[in-house]
Amino acid sequence: MTQPLALRSDAEALAAPLPPLLAEAEHLASAVLLGEHGRRRAGTGDTFWQYRPAQPHDEARSIDWRRSARSDANFVQDKEWQIAQSIILWVDQAASMSFGSDENLPTKGQRARTLGLACAILLIRGGERVGLTGLRLPPRRGEAQLMQMAQLLSQEDDTDYGAPEAQGMLPHSRALFISDFLGDIKPIEDALLRAADRGVGGALLQVLDPQEEAFPFDGRTIFQSMTGALQHETLKAGDLKTRYLDRLAERKDHLQNLARVTGWQFQTHHTGESATNALLWLYGALEHHS
Repeated sequence: MTQPLALRSDAEALAAPLPPLLAEAEHLASAVLLGEHGRRRAGTGDTFWQYRPAQPHDEARSIDWRRSARSDANFVQDKEWQIAQSIILWVDQAASMSFGSDENLPTKGQRARTLGLACAILLIRGGERVGLTGLRLPPRRGEAQLMQMAQLLSQEDDTDYGAPEAQGMLPHSRALFISDFLGDIKPIEDALLRAADRGVGGALLQVLDPQEEAFPFDGRTIFQSMTGALQHETLKAGDLKTRYLDRLAERKDHLQNLARVTGWQFQTHHTGESATNALLWLYGALEHHS
């Protein structure tokens, strides 16, 4: 076998067990280019991070005299903040997330899973521990954790709408919930309040299809849930548009208020928008709670 063919064969064998979701998330994460130490910041630790000019509040013993001797100013060493955080992830895998109005766009579930896993990749490679809610996968580091996470997130649920779980959220950790949040609001409220009681901060990302924002229906229309369990037929779909958009706006306001009360961040993302921008927002929202 020639060298190029052997290389291709080896590459295909290596990639065969890799879930497609993980490959897609890896590609998205690489576009952010945060680097291996994207979450470095000053704090308690033993690893040198950077020199900075001494401030009036710095003690004399903290000054690096060897570095200061090469300059007219005094410098101190900042140590890298080394306390690994735990982040728990919930990505809605219910049937409603499999909706997609345009074959050229990902479904809500595809985008949600890719964003969730891409965020986990960035966090784990930044030294954090990441797991899944509901005690499905305790927070850990490493590539094996990402593989397990990809496999679990690739599964789908047969219920119409999903609900976040508060189990597995460690006190003073962080969490990330990604869903369309179009089902019963009560389980979402309960999960956020339980998280807040434990000092858990985090982010809510609502993922919607563009059609769910525009409601481009008129005349005779049959609305059906993704499982077929719920159905509504109308001869005047256009008459429902204002009421529907009002209720959607109310739901967004409710989620925004819940986030504000519990100290979380909230954002709505559409599958037709840039996944990279959404990932940057997620990463920044979790950084906000460090």
